[in-house]
Amino acid sequence: MFEFLRKFALLMLLFFVGLSTYLTAKNATDWRETLRVTVYPINGDGLPSTAEYINNLQVADFEAIEQFMADEAKRYAVNIGKPVRVLVGQEIQEQPPKPPFDTNFLKIGAWSLKMRWWTHDVTSDQSGPDPDIKLFLVYFDPKQTAALEHSVGLQKGQVGIVNVFASPDMAATNNFVITHEMLHTLGASDKYGPPHMLPIFPQGYGEPDKTPLYPQRLAEIMGGRVMISDDDAVMPTSLKQALVGPESALEIRWLD
Repeated sequence: MFEFLRKFALLMLLFFVGLSTYLTAKNATDWRETLRVTVYPINGDGLPSTAEYINNLQVADFEAIEQFMADEAKRYAVNIGKPVRVLVGQEIQEQPPKPPFDTNFLKIGAWSLKMRWWTHDVTSDQSGPDPDIKLFLVYFDPKQTAALEHSVGLQKGQVGIVNVFASPDMAATNNFVITHEMLHTLGASDKYGPPHMLPIFPQGYGEPDKTPLYPQRLAEIMGGRVMISDDDAVMPTSLKQALVGPESALEIRWLD
């Protein structure tokens, strides 16, 4: 009986949190006002090289995200000059909670709640108004870490954990990944899938009507990669190789 009541209480809590999240997300994507997006750097590997990179971060390093969103919103005739404004918060000294690696509903729900509590705890003393979207950028020195764990963006709470490289050479690619996760917080879904986690045709392709179809020149932002053949894809080098496809535009309410 105790176990039943515990699970019931958790489900009810998730229901009310979900309702609140839905209303918040709906207001966030009415696109009447510029959304404030704050990125919080975290030293993921504890290395001095990573710390130095973080210390040199500036707002200008993320201007490509603002420009991409402005250009794409204009392409969909969204009447807002600046959809997002990206600011850099103070460095966070704690590592975020690790997301679960299975699909258990209760584990995912519990982690989501823990993540939102952790987010409030580590950002509550930061100056300025509370942002609409909080993205925690966990940096790693590429000389020591060749591959990064999967990033995650939550519409519930509009928060994301983005694993990125602490290298100027990777900054433009980082911005692509950051934008991908930011759009998750606004309701956009992934446009890639099994068995090889390649972009799904047509919604995950940047140019699904191109003839010949391959190689593609652009990536759909939620598809994640540029398809160069029917079984191979490459990571975009910057947001200049990306666009927001119609299905993603519909999900973030740029289309009716």
